[in-house]
Amino acid sequence: MSESTVRCWLVERDFDSRNIVTLVYATPDGSRYQQRERSGQSLQTGGTVTAAVDVPEDELEPVDDAETRERYATEAERTAEQYEPEDPI
Repeated sequence: MSESTVRCWLVERDFDSRNIVTLVYATPDGSRYQQRERSGQSLQTGGTVTAAVDVPEDELEPVDDAETRERYATEAERTAEQYEPEDPI
């Protein structure tokens, strides 16, 4: 991990009726996040969803809501305890 990236852990995964999967990776303290969308098709044929990713700092969004920040921190900790960063989940 370089100085300009931050390790983020998968904290949320949602599926919608359009066959789009929304993935949310958050910093360990839950204060910043990055949301990604992938089609169900790309998940079957493309790259693997991993437990963690390294995200450039300037691509992270702040989490303004204290409840969401706490939930993201709890989920990030749980994911980090159960998986290695490169593990597919």
